[in-house]
Parts: sequence; C-alpha cells; structure tokens
Amino acid sequence: MSDRKMLLGMQLGTTYGAQATAWRAPHVTRENYTDFDAYVRYAQAAERGKFHFLFLPDTPGIDSFQPGETPVFSFDPFLTLTAIARATKRIGMVATASTTFMEPYNIARQFKTLDLISHGRAGWNPATTSSPAAAANFGQQVADRPERYQKAHESIQIVQALWGSWEHDALIYDVEGGQFLDPKKIRPVNLRGEFYSSRGPLPIPPSEQGQPVLFSAGGGANGLAIAGRYASGVIGSTFSIEDARTQRDAAREAARTVGRNPDEIAFFAGIMPAIAPTVREAIDRRLQLGEHQFIQRVPYLGQMLGLELRLDQIDRPLTAEQLSLAQPTPFDPRAPRVLEVAREGWTIREILAHGVIDYHPTPVGPPEVTADHMQEWFESGAVDGFWVSHDVYEDGIDTFVDSVVPILQERGLFHLDYEGTTLRDHLGASPQYGLDPRVTG
Repeated sequence: MSDRKMLLGMQLGTTYGAQATAWRAPHVTRENYTDFDAYVRYAQAAERGKFHFLFLPDTPGIDSFQPGETPVFSFDPFLTLTAIARATKRIGMVATASTTFMEPYNIARQFKTLDLISHGRAGWNPATTSSPAAAANFGQQVADRPERYQKAHESIQIVQALWGSWEHDALIYDVEGGQFLDPKKIRPVNLRGEFYSSRGPLPIPPSEQGQPVLFSAGGGANGLAIAGRYASGVIGSTFSIEDARTQRDAAREAARTVGRNPDEIAFFAGIMPAIAPTVREAIDRRLQLGEHQFIQRVPYLGQMLGLELRLDQIDRPLTAEQLSLAQPTPFDPRAPRVLEVAREGWTIREILAHGVIDYHPTPVGPPEVTADHMQEWFESGAVDGFWVSHDVYEDGIDTFVDSVVPILQERGLFHLDYEGTTLRDHLGASPQYGLDPRVTG
C-alpha cells in the first residue's frame, strides 16, 4: 500500500450550498443567508472530517440576479474566516482576494493578520478579476488580460515581500533593557512596478507557518504562470482523468521551468457529489433542488448533443432516433457524459439532475460511487486531491464526512487525523518566508 495520501479541500460559498437553489431544500433554514454561525457549523463539520482546508471563492461584484437563485458570493471572506478561525483548531482557510482591485499592502496586512489569528492556517488565492460588475463597483472598466496578469505578478511579489519584511527574530521583549524589538530586522521593501508599489514594512511578525500559502485557480497560459511561480495548491476544472493528468502535468512543468521542485505543487480536481442510499434517491434530491432551473437548461443540453430538444419533452427520455443522431459537441468536455446518461434511459429532467451541466463532475448514488470516483482519479496519478462542493451544506457536509471519508480511510487513501497544525503542514508545502528567490531573483 502506498504512503501517499489524498488531500481534501471544501468549497464554502454562500451559507446554503454549491447549488444556487440550495436555499429551497426542505431542511434548510432560510435565514442562514446572513448567519455567520451557519458558516462556523459547516467549517466544524469539515474539520471533523479532517478536511485539509476550506476554500472561499469570491469576486467583489455580482453580474446578475436570478430571482430563484442565491448570489454566488455573499460575505467578505476575511471576516468570515476570522469567525471560523476562532471556532476551529486545525482546518486550513483559503480566501480569494482580487489582485485587480485590492492594493497589495491591504492584501498583505489582512492575510497575515488572519494567519496569526488562525495560528498559521491561512492561504491566499489571488484572482485576476474580469467581472464588469466588479469593475463598476470600483469606478473602473475591465482591463485587458495582459494588464490584469501583470498586476497579479506585481501584487503577489509585493505582498510576499511585505510578509517577510518583519524577520523571525525581530521581537526581543527585553524588559530590563527596554527594547521591544530590533529595528534592524524590520525593513522596508521599496518595490515599485508598473501598476503597484509599496514602501513597507508590514508591522506584523510571522505566524507559526511563517506566511500564508498561495493557491491558484486560474486557467490558460497566464494562470499556469501564476501557478508555476507561486502556488502550492492548484484548483483545476476538469471532467476526465486524462485532462486532469494533463493539467496537473502542466502545472508541475510550469514550476520546473522557473526553478521550483514540481512536487511543491498539489493539484486539486473539483467534485460535486450527489450522495444518497440509491441512485434514484440521489436524482430525486437533485430534482427537488432544480425544479425551476432545469427548464432553462434544456436548450443548452440539446446543443451539447447536437439536437433540438423541446421543453414539452423534458419528462420523457430521448427517442431512439434522437439517440442515434446525438453527437457530443467537442466544445464542451461535459458532453460525452450527457450522452452516456441519456443512453441509460433517464428523462431529460433526470439527465440534468445527474449534474451533467455542473462545473465539476458529479458522482451520483451511494457513498461508494463517490469514493470509487476519487480513488480512480487519485491512484491514476491525475490528482493530488479534490476540492469538494457539496450541493446543500446543511446535510451534505455531514453525509460526506460520515459516509465517504470512512471509506477513503479504510482504503488507506485518506489520513485518519491531522499530522500538523498549519496549512503548510497539511499540504506538505515547502517553508517560505518573504519572496521566493528562485522565481523573483
């Protein structure tokens, strides 16, 4: 049996769940939308399941409102994680912060404060925000991609320099000599780029892990450049083992190219499980959540198969003729899964309830189905772990923790308990304090 163990992170967006209609679930308290205690409960449940970290996606704006769906993001991630930090002991906490609309000094100060509050459990996902609504909130327009990524590189380097501007042994606490600190060990950074600059220093000492861990969730060549230079964790969007392996290899190669050890990067694939004792019960659960949403998705489902689907067919399976004519589009990696489910004889509504248009793969059925999916991807070398998005937090987290986690542990794939205290410990990430001279020298 291999000693290699799977890493697990958990998506934490609104207080309802990863499904935009999770607020409609019968066992959900509607007022949870503004209840910080709900966030704390979910974090504690994930910690009980020995998840390595929570991951809060975020963008400082909402592009559109759908009356039947909750906004994708709600509370400020820093304040949310501060509340969670005081109610948990081990689980890591990764927050998204925009390098486009936030000044590096503010980012550095907020994350290092969170890192101290949590005793070394903080991580940062730098986001090159491209939302027009977010830009409008700052009185700006969306900059082109090269500018946004140039800002990201400048921001990350300034932030890391600020994090390291207070040396480990700067605090002296010499009561008799009247010396609280050594000013020679607290230095300005004096960095200036095309878009950002900062004098520094940051008046905050290191945490138990030194400084927060960096993550990357961006795609394409620019996203790979961020991941390769700075990240210890990479969140991928992939629907097949082959593509996951390709993305993982690309991130590792990007690290190698800039002089880093590729083993310093952990690649996480997303997963959105639909767990119930039977496949039928899992589908019924999703049908209840997506009752109104599915009608809107029928036309796109047809496009994925090269068919013109009518709304009045939503509660019937595809006909034999439609199945013979169906051709999965090469432009959407989810399309082959759509045809696979359709051939099983499910109705169009039930096909959609299989999560075939969700933004990560959806194993459907008993806990073993989800565990088998995760084991296959992990043992194939396609991933180092998973970013789990539960459909409804109120019961979905406990279901995963109580049914899937024990299976993974029994199979020797997942740890039985935390072996360290910091996020850097959990990920096996290399020590770092300040800039990494290999990529910024």
